[in-house]
Amino acid sequence: MNQSQRDQTKFAALVGDVAPLKRDNRADPGKVPPVSADAGQARRAAAEEHIGERNFLSDDFVDLLPPADPMAFRRDGIQRGVADKLKHGGYPVQAQLHLLRLPLGECRQRLFAFMEDACRNDLRSVLIVHGRGREIDSPANVLRSYLAKWLTQFDQVQAYVSAQQASGGLGATWVMLRKSQRAKANNRERQQKRRG
Repeated sequence: MNQSQRDQTKFAALVGDVAPLKRDNRADPGKVPPVSADAGQARRAAAEEHIGERNFLSDDFVDLLPPADPMAFRRDGIQRGVADKLKHGGYPVQAQLHLLRLPLGECRQRLFAFMEDACRNDLRSVLIVHGRGREIDSPANVLRSYLAKWLTQFDQVQAYVSAQQASGGLGATWVMLRKSQRAKANNRERQQKRRG
């Protein structure tokens, strides 16, 4: 008996009475079990409820911004040059949020989730599209007014300005976020490698 035959005999002795699976009794890792629409909606509702519990954005009264006035905000300590560069589109768009034609409550939820996600992923500059009214003499846009209030409620927001015309003009807002501790540590490490 050669080595291969001895190995097969040993294997058969170890395995014993095991029978191979039938072909139709195998799992197909390529198929994903269907999820019912109700289950998907339930998961989304639970996630929104969880976000809603943490959402600190105020829905109190807000002073309406005139539709032709640009939006601008800069925290103390942020250089004017940074705000100017943001105003002129000098930072790449890392993420966008579109809030056009959505109810105010939904905009509040989406903005909160978007900003949490942006901070979690160390994004620095994002664009929020909110609209402003179609005509020069349009009434003030309520969402735009709330957005100006809401953005200042995020500690991570360093500055925001109305976008340039090519990016949406007064109907969109550039937002500059604070650099995370993780991003700062990565920058220091890169700078030390360049020097060393």
